Amino acid sequence: MPTVHRGIAGVLSALVLLTGGLTVAPPVGADDDADTVTVTGNFDLLSYNVAGLPEVISGSNPSVNQVLISPLLNAYDLVLTQEDFANPDPPLEGIRVYHDDLISAVDFPYLSTPQIPPMGTDPDHPDALLGDGLNFMSRMPLGPVDRVTWDDCMGLLDHASDCLATKGFAVTTVELASGVTVDVYDLHADAGGAAEDQAARAGNFAQLAAYIETRSAGHAVIVGGDTNLHTDRPVDGDVWRTFLDATGLSDVCEVVDCGADADVIDKFAFRSDADVALAPESHVFERERFTRDDGEPLSDHDPLHVGFAFVAQVQPAPTTTTPSSVAPTTSATPATGRPGDAGQTAAPPVAVRRTPTYAG
Repeated sequence: MPTVHRGIAGVLSALVLLTGGLTVAPPVGADDDADTVTVTGNFDLLSYNVAGLPEVISGSNPSVNQVLISPLLNAYDLVLTQEDFANPDPPLEGIRVYHDDLISAVDFPYLSTPQIPPMGTDPDHPDALLGDGLNFMSRMPLGPVDRVTWDDCMGLLDHASDCLATKGFAVTTVELASGVTVDVYDLHADAGGAAEDQAARAGNFAQLAAYIETRSAGHAVIVGGDTNLHTDRPVDGDVWRTFLDATGLSDVCEVVDCGADADVIDKFAFRSDADVALAPESHVFERERFTRDDGEPLSDHDPLHVGFAFVAQVQPAPTTTTPSSVAPTTSATPATGRPGDAGQTAAPPVAVRRTPTYAG
């Protein structure tokens, strides 16, 4: 459960405890208002490109690795996946992707529903066969998931074949605690190093920036995923900086020391809002954990783990002694399509802080 304090003194003392001395500003506009309560907490995010393309074209060995990845995901509070594709219905003979394997051993109460593969039926993206491969797994309630395909893609049988999937971004609202929400974006940008690929990526991030400024205006935001931006290179670095400046986001590596990993293409960025202050505490690629017994990695990407602390000012829930009063409900959708989900009700929104314990 999140720790609840009243007043700014509680905010500051809680932040010292939560961040180990990291200086974090309270929410913009927060004051010592007796009509609000301060809620603090921590949560662990993971972004992972799981290389779940069909075996013959994957950068990994998904027919073996996805079931090995699955239980390892349970150490986190919120997981963002890329290349996590669903099979068409009915399945194609001889062609398989691996979402079902990936969720086979997870215990998250909230799972997004994968995008249905268009198989060439999307009039706006007629070359796309696969879906976007973007999904969320969460211990905290999720709102509806909105999915947006990039306007710009490059390549069918060349330039990393980006146009064969509806690559883009997905967004949902995550309830960190009762009345405390953040908009979380999962993305997979255009790949490749040619000038045409760089131009497509620049278009991707301009599109995402415009969407954030409309959909998430005034809201706390976290963006994570496979950016395909090598930010130590001039063109990609300029694209990332332009995106951050346009949205008011900060790269996590501007706050915590990422060392040699600061320019890896898998990234997280964030911003606070007037009621919710976010503070990254750690940035770790889990290279040692996500490996097979033979030492081989479980994907051609390393999973990125970032721990966050938050402090928020919220209105306390109204109290009443009226016998007919009903407890407030949440709009979050519990996981579906898994054994035991019949009649499942949404768990109360709780921010969790667990020391990651890894299976395997």
